[in-house]
Amino acid sequence: MAELADIGVLGLAVMGANLARNAARKGFGVAVFNRHGARTDELISQYGSEGRFHPAKEIADFVAAIARPRPIIIMVKAGKPVDEVIEELIPHLDEGDIIIDGGNSLFTDTNRRFHYLTEKKLRFIGMGVSGGEEGALEGPSMMPGGTLEAYSRIEPIVTKMAAQVDGEPCCTYIGTEGSGHFVKMVHNGIEYADMQLITEAYDLFKTVYGLDAKTISDIFAEWNKGELNSYLIEITAAVLAKVDSTGKPLVDSIVDEAEQKGTGRWTAQSALDLGIPLTSITEAVFARALSARRAGRAEAEKLLPHAPVAARKPSPADIEAIRQALFASKIIAYAQGFEQLSVASAQFGWKLKLDELATIWRGGCIIRARFLNRIREAYKAGGGASNLVLEDYFRDAVLKAEPAWREVVGLAVASGIPVPAFSSSLAYYDGLRRARGPANLLQGLRDYFGAHTYARLDKPGKFHTRWAQDGEEVQVSS
Repeated sequence: MAELADIGVLGLAVMGANLARNAARKGFGVAVFNRHGARTDELISQYGSEGRFHPAKEIADFVAAIARPRPIIIMVKAGKPVDEVIEELIPHLDEGDIIIDGGNSLFTDTNRRFHYLTEKKLRFIGMGVSGGEEGALEGPSMMPGGTLEAYSRIEPIVTKMAAQVDGEPCCTYIGTEGSGHFVKMVHNGIEYADMQLITEAYDLFKTVYGLDAKTISDIFAEWNKGELNSYLIEITAAVLAKVDSTGKPLVDSIVDEAEQKGTGRWTAQSALDLGIPLTSITEAVFARALSARRAGRAEAEKLLPHAPVAARKPSPADIEAIRQALFASKIIAYAQGFEQLSVASAQFGWKLKLDELATIWRGGCIIRARFLNRIREAYKAGGGASNLVLEDYFRDAVLKAEPAWREVVGLAVASGIPVPAFSSSLAYYDGLRRARGPANLLQGLRDYFGAHTYARLDKPGKFHTRWAQDGEEVQVSS
């Protein structure tokens, strides 16, 4: 009798195929199935020698080829296709089998599927997978959420498939229900902010200082040697250095219209629901939306003329100022993202371990960066301040960067260069460190038109002023 597969992968587009190859390369038997059988044939033809594959053309044969309790990773487009695949699988599964959604599903959908399959005595894991197609093959960061019992079944497999940093796998049990996909969603939101900050620095170098792509590439390459060291800074240097078939920088020929798949928008929407001031990530989402209005921007440029920026050669101090502004803004974006994770953990009862999230994001994923080690230390053993900006390392970094940060934002505003992520990060920082802000007036206005009441500094309780009547202040029972 043929040996059964250790795991199954359903959906063999690039990510699914690479995850299957990854598992096979690590010594696991992998059953593979795709609705269009040609893809299964192609995978086996090209990569069948990489390990022990069990190709199947029928879904019943695919399921039967996997050792029980069967773990099956489905890699299909988020939304309705996931539900359709689940319904196709259910008749062929046995009690205790595990369906693992490795796509970018909305965490509320994962919550629903988790409870739906629990009622059918099946187990469901929503597993965020970060690292793109290269990470899927070589070792991604993996964020599985579901029952601990279900995770224990796949732990020996996924921890070996994941990227490894300092001997630790970039994979850990996240929590129950849709927590794995929630964590991946926030990861992607931070990624949006990170990328927006990088493009704003690039825009300043290009538009204010007139630097060409190769020169800017060299600056980012140098930055990658220091505290900004990260995957995104590394590939920014590579993209800017790329020359196309015409001999010119490729980046100069790419249409300035950013696309998005929804995870950044979901992160911002979730932050609104949770009451988290997620300004950096949300501005990054808005910036992509504005970039998509390319025709409108072209028309507006004609109708809203502005004086061209007179390019000037940057001094080493100018370059360093942008670096510091980028680093400080990056800290703010991560601080906001981790606050969102903390609040969601408490509200949904997930008990997220923030130090472990920083640990598994150190390798394999898109936002991997040197300073994740600092975040890990801040949250180690359940410690950590209420906001990362208040931790010694990050507090000292933003205080040091503050003068340059203000200078860069001021330069951008004076030059007519939009820097929504830089400026909103600075505004958040300024708002965070004010013990008393202007919301007292806001609350007074709310009380005037809507009788929403207010609290006082000098005595307890809630109060309302009868603005349109006799102007008297009255205490309101809670």
